Amino acid sequence: MKVGIIGATGYGGLELIRFLHNHQEVEQIDLFTSSEEGVVFSSKFGHLINIADTPLQKIDYDALEQFDVVFTSTPSGVTSELLPPLIGKGPKLIDLSGDFRLKDLASYEQWYGKKAAPAEAIAKSVYGLTEWNAENVRHAPLIANPGCYPTAVLLSLLPLLKNRLIDPSFLVVDAKSGISGAGNKPSQATHYSEANDNFSIYKTNTHQHIPEIEQAISMFAGIDATISFNTHLVPMTRGILSTAYAPVMPGVTEAQLVACLQEKYEKQPFVRIISDANGLATNRVKGSNYCDIFVKVDSRTNRATIVSVIDNLVKGAAGQAIQNMNVQFDLPQTTGLDVVPLFI
Repeated sequence: MKVGIIGATGYGGLELIRFLHNHQEVEQIDLFTSSEEGVVFSSKFGHLINIADTPLQKIDYDALEQFDVVFTSTPSGVTSELLPPLIGKGPKLIDLSGDFRLKDLASYEQWYGKKAAPAEAIAKSVYGLTEWNAENVRHAPLIANPGCYPTAVLLSLLPLLKNRLIDPSFLVVDAKSGISGAGNKPSQATHYSEANDNFSIYKTNTHQHIPEIEQAISMFAGIDATISFNTHLVPMTRGILSTAYAPVMPGVTEAQLVACLQEKYEKQPFVRIISDANGLATNRVKGSNYCDIFVKVDSRTNRATIVSVIDNLVKGAAGQAIQNMNVQFDLPQTTGLDVVPLFI
């Protein structure tokens, strides 16, 4: 396959290159830019010498139409204008930004503070939560790759919500992410002196992933839920740990919750149900496309604690995008992604 990447200089783009370079069906990877045309990619990222010793190319629609797949890994607000002219013109489009995830235009503009993509383009997009939407992903001209936090939250909660095992009226999610989730543009919050040896909350009750999570719960579990969702910055490079709390429905046991998760994901190669919380940590999935999930019921409060971990740059971005590409081309989902986590 011939693959193009727009926005390869971000962390998500770098992970796309890492996995696609070892993908058995990918023969060519071209990198496109809107501002650094002609710059040799490996001169910016020395670890890619002899791997990406090619100049960044100017975005050219005629050229892009010749590709099998085009990935876009840009900040939100870019692909809403960039991608609509390419829809249906040849390549499969997989967008890692948030521009095509929300079906309600007003909601996007409220939460992202940017102009929404054209309604007709959003209508053609398919939400790419692979384990839950593979059939629609298979035939989609444009995939809206899920956000990193929503991926961790939804994979852990959806089976339990769909089977009415937990109460959707009281969903509280406390999530933590490594600094790479903020991208590679420096800011005061991600400055070493500010972030190191520190732990902070951000976007309190206002994170743009809130409507995405609620929309997906409605879409896949058939429930209208309003969640309390807050995010925290942890002084590590990559990884997300999501801890959700929800009342257990009357008569439901912990064993039923575990069995529900196991049944849903028994044939899914990248979701692992963990039986011991001591085996659950971000370094158990680092550098990989795995999502690990653990659930425990507190009999004193009758509330379930549902924990999931992912690598925000892989399962939360590039890895899931390639997993969706594999589905579209009838390849095993593990193609190019079957790697052991970087435990140390």
